Amino acid sequence: MLDAMTALSRGTRLVYQKGLRRYIFLPIVVNIIVYASMLSFVVSRFSGWLDSAMTMVPSWLEWLSWLIWPLFFISLLLVIFFTFTLVTHLIAAPFYGFLAAKVERQATGREPLDDRGLAKTAVDALGRELVKLGYILPRMVILFIISWIPGLNLIAPILWLLFSAWIMAITYLDYPMDNNKITFRDMRARLSQRWWPSLTYGGLIMLVTWIPLANLFLIPGAVAGAVLMWDDHYRGTRDITPQR
Repeated sequence: MLDAMTALSRGTRLVYQKGLRRYIFLPIVVNIIVYASMLSFVVSRFSGWLDSAMTMVPSWLEWLSWLIWPLFFISLLLVIFFTFTLVTHLIAAPFYGFLAAKVERQATGREPLDDRGLAKTAVDALGRELVKLGYILPRMVILFIISWIPGLNLIAPILWLLFSAWIMAITYLDYPMDNNKITFRDMRARLSQRWWPSLTYGGLIMLVTWIPLANLFLIPGAVAGAVLMWDDHYRGTRDITPQR
């Protein structure tokens, strides 16, 4: 069975081969523009956000400030990470969908089941990203609230890390599944059914996205790696979602 590290390394080599390189140029440019803009905004305000967070710590917990401060710091970083990820993927989703389809043809010899035209594929890709947002945002809000509740906020960084890995799995493995007409509900069921490869791949991609600059060039490889994971782990899993 294909593991997460092998999938990412093979996927990265694939996307920089002749015939696929042209599909990664625009997503990289988009990511550079978004990252530069948001990084500038965050750097100018991060200290103020952190100070505001610490003022909300009740006096009876001040003796734990040595622990609460780094937990707030980590939680705030994870919130920023999610914001970066959601914005960049919302913009670049159509390009990643095309890239996933090309990788599937070249790497597996199989044609995606998607028979939509170019324009409809791009529109549907944006629609699929909005569906993901509808799934992600309410859960982000719950975790954000937990991050501010004294006592519970001590486990917030762990919950954020697990949630981040799960969302990265959903984000990237959805590209080949959407190309093969797998519904969002069925996609999540398949990922749950194979939870270990899902979380390890999502966790690896989460780490990759934290590597400054290098992440811009590894993200297309993560899309290609997701195609390889789909073909090896999920293509043969049956639809286990309840019928209505």
